[in-house]
Amino acid sequence: MNDKGIVNFRDIGDVPVASGRLKPGYFYRSGELSNLNPQQISFLKNDCHLGSIFDFRSANEVEKAPDTVVPGTQYFKDDILADQTTNGASLAGMFANGGHIRDAMLKTYEEIVLSNSAQTGYRTFFNEIIQAKQPTLFHCFAGKDRTGFAAAIILKMSGASDATIMQDYLLTNKLRKAANAKLLATFKPQVNDKQLHNLSVALVVDKAYLLHA
Repeated sequence: MNDKGIVNFRDIGDVPVASGRLKPGYFYRSGELSNLNPQQISFLKNDCHLGSIFDFRSANEVEKAPDTVVPGTQYFKDDILADQTTNGASLAGMFANGGHIRDAMLKTYEEIVLSNSAQTGYRTFFNEIIQAKQPTLFHCFAGKDRTGFAAAIILKMSGASDATIMQDYLLTNKLRKAANAKLLATFKPQVNDKQLHNLSVALVVDKAYLLHA
């Protein structure tokens, strides 16, 4: 159970799959892990027993908000959208999408599937979790797009139903509600109404995005 305030955190295990139930305690997803407090660090280390952390963010995102070190874990920097000049899944990218935010999000999901950096990055990630067989946390900025697609693929490969996969994907909108409200309040004095609207749209996941991917 996550009662430590880590944004958009969850264990994607313990769901029905083809051979029974996906074992819990192995695949965790979340938003970025910057500025964790001692209780949160202890939770990840001692309760989740993490062996590895995969960070799907860009170098610029990592530089601005580096992950807090969790002792005993191996950290992998795995920039999924390194090939893209504009990363629509980053906070900066959400502001750069002009008036076509939904189209931009659909394009981002195409890049998550088709770009060379995404295919290489996800291949590295999947090979590692298959070989290491240890509890792993994977995340990006918001834990919704790059992370959401990775979780969907893990569940798909495990034999989960499409309904189960979509349920986990859309759970992000509930688990990020408070964090999204805080972000919007922070930026409201700094941006115009159109930019604020774009950000509010970009901060949530939509069933159409995952289906498009």
